[in-house]
Amino acid sequence: MDFLRAWAILLVVLGHWLITGLVRRPDGTIVAPELLATVPWTQWLTLGFQIMPLFFLAGGYAAGGSWERARAAGGTAAGWVGQRAVRLLLPTAVYSGLVLLAVGVCAAVGVDPGTLALVGWAMAMQFWFLPVYLLLSALTPVLYALHRRGGLGVPFGMGAAGFGVGALVVTVDGPYAEAVGALNHLLVWGVVYQLGFCWREGLLGRGRAVPAGMAAVGGVGFALLVGVGPFPVSLILVTGQDISNTNPPSAAMLAWAVAQVGLALLVAPVLRRGLGRARVGRAVRGLGAASMTLYLWHMLPVLVAAAAFYLTGLAPQPDYGSVGWWVLRGPWLVVLAVVLAVVVRGLRPVERRLALTEARVRPGAGVRGVGGWRVWAGVGVSAGALTYFAGHGFAYGGRFPVVAAVGLAVGVALVTVPWGWGETGGAGVRGGAEGALERVG
Repeated sequence: MDFLRAWAILLVVLGHWLITGLVRRPDGTIVAPELLATVPWTQWLTLGFQIMPLFFLAGGYAAGGSWERARAAGGTAAGWVGQRAVRLLLPTAVYSGLVLLAVGVCAAVGVDPGTLALVGWAMAMQFWFLPVYLLLSALTPVLYALHRRGGLGVPFGMGAAGFGVGALVVTVDGPYAEAVGALNHLLVWGVVYQLGFCWREGLLGRGRAVPAGMAAVGGVGFALLVGVGPFPVSLILVTGQDISNTNPPSAAMLAWAVAQVGLALLVAPVLRRGLGRARVGRAVRGLGAASMTLYLWHMLPVLVAAAAFYLTGLAPQPDYGSVGWWVLRGPWLVVLAVVLAVVVRGLRPVERRLALTEARVRPGAGVRGVGGWRVWAGVGVSAGALTYFAGHGFAYGGRFPVVAAVGLAVGVALVTVPWGWGETGGAGVRGGAEGALERVG
C-alpha cells in the first residue's frame, strides 16, 4: 500500500511537470500553453500518468482496516473521520494560507491580474483530489457498512450508477445534468475505494484469474468507449473537448480504473518480494512520509524556474512541442526535481510542528454530541472551499478569493479547535507524535 501511494504521487508530480510548458512572449509576459490541446498526440501519455486510481485503491484498503479497529475499540464515526480529516486539512491549510497570503500581497501591489490568475491556477491544479478524498473518508463508516453487507455487489452497483450518470451527462445538456454529473466524483472514485475494502478481505481472489479478468475487461471496455463511443482518449481535462473523462469522471475513466486495479493486483506479489529488501523498504517509507508535502508543493518549483529562467530570458525557447522542445524536457525535469528536494528539506521543521499540532488538536476517537456535529460541519465546509479552489484556482480573475478563503479557515477551525469536543472516554485514542505521523492513506 505504501508503494502504491508513493508511486501514484511520483507519477502525478512528474506528469504535471511534463505537461507544464512555459513560453516567454516578446513583451516579457509568461504564458503556459496547454500541451494536451496544443500537441494532441500527447493525450495518449495520460494513459500512463493518470495513476490516481491506485491512490484511491490504497486509501480504501487502509481505511477499511483503520475504521474496523477504531470501531472495535469503541470509537465513533465522528471521532475517526475527524482524526483523518485533521491529517489532510492541517498541511493543506498551511499550504493554502501561504499561497493566499502571496496572492493578497501581489494583488495589493498591482500584479497583472492575468498573471496572478495563471499562477493561482497552477498552485491549485492538484486540488481536485482533496475534496473527493475528504468526502470519501467521511463516508467510510457508511461505505464500509455497505461493504460488510454486499461485498463485491457494492462496487458493481456503484459502477452501474456511475455509468448511468455518465450516460446522462453525455446525452443531456443543461445545468441539471451537470449537477447530477458531479455525483460521479464520488461514484467512480468510490468504486475504486470500495475495491480497496474488497482487496483487503480477499474478495478479489487469491490467484491471477480475477485480476487478469479485471485488467482485460477494463482495458477492452476503455478501448471500446474511446474507439467506438464518444469519449476522448485523454484521462486529463483538455480545454475545448465537449466531453471530459475527469470532470466528471466518465465511464471510460471507470473502465480504465478497473483495468488499473487488475494490473495492480497482478503485480502485487512481485512488488512484495522486491519491497522486502531493507533498502527499498526504507526508500518507500521515506517517500510515503513526504507524500503530502510532495503533492501539495510540487508546482512551486515551476514558479521558481519561471522566475529564474523565463522572466530573465535565459531559457532557450524552441518551437513549442518540437523535437528540440522535448529534448529540453529532460533538463527541465532535473531542475524542478532539485528545487523540490530543497523545498521538501526546508519544510521538514514545518512538518514536525504540524505533527505535534495534530496530536494536540485532533478530536478524540470517542467524540460525539456537539463535538461530532462540528466535525461533520467542518468537513463539509472544508470540502466546499477546496472544491472552489480546485475549479477556479487561488486567484480566479486575478482577485483574492475571500469567500473560499474564509470557508477553508472556518472548516479547518471547526475540525481542529479543541473546545467542547464532548468525548466519552477517548476510546481508541493514540497519543503523541506516533499517531500524529500516520499518513492520510
